[in-house]
Amino acid sequence: MKKIGIFYGSTTGTTQSVAGKIAECLGVSSSDVHDVASCAPSAVADYDVLLFGASTWGAGDLQEDMDTFLDGIQSMDLREKEVAIFGCGDDSMSDTFCNSVGEIYHRLHDTHAQFVGPFNNAGYDYEHSGSDVEGMIVGLCIDEVNHPEETEGRIKTWCEEIKKEFC
Repeated sequence: MKKIGIFYGSTTGTTQSVAGKIAECLGVSSSDVHDVASCAPSAVADYDVLLFGASTWGAGDLQEDMDTFLDGIQSMDLREKEVAIFGCGDDSMSDTFCNSVGEIYHRLHDTHAQFVGPFNNAGYDYEHSGSDVEGMIVGLCIDEVNHPEETEGRIKTWCEEIKKEFC
């Protein structure tokens, strides 16, 4: 089994909670779940599969701890790594919903990582999302504000899909 590391940036605790639920669903130990506010980018070297998660803030901005963490990751060669992305947003912010997912994807593009885990965002009501890259949603989007009842099912479905890609 490939070693999985989950790296998240969370300001209010929502993304931290989602990261914990994903870890539980994938059977990832809590010692392999990292708050990027207190973790060096070099920690990604210990893992075969990297899950990155962050929330979207303000006018579609990436959570600040993840923004800083990605600065240290962008110059790395991740061609031997598989990467999946998740993010938290509010679909009532209809023009920036889960932009963080797309921002992480774009910032990691030049690392040559193998991206896994696109997800169907049916059931949300937004006009635009940075997570939609060339017609594909590049990661799991969670809206704990407007659709908390959907979170558990979406996480389970996404985890089942990404397991198929890296197991």
